[in-house]
Amino acid sequence: MSHLDEQLQSVLETLDECRKVLNQSNSRETAELLSIVILDLRMRLKGIDNADLRALCDEMVRSAASEPPPPSKQTQDQPRRPLLRVVK
Repeated sequence: MSHLDEQLQSVLETLDECRKVLNQSNSRETAELLSIVILDLRMRLKGIDNADLRALCDEMVRSAASEPPPPSKQTQDQPRRPLLRVVK
């Protein structure tokens, strides 16, 4: 791991902590924006470019289009699972 990667990893850890604090203080929108920044940084560290992310999103949309109809009203009141999950 290069020195720059180590520095970016440290920044990533700090951003994760900031996001936790924002979530605890009910600043959900700001925490979600920070999640996007965290995702971008993790993609850079893992060597994933925008074209790879676009291909993943396109495939997810195609898969969702072929899924059965949405569940009944009772299950719609439950929070949705996010389509993308940030992986450390």
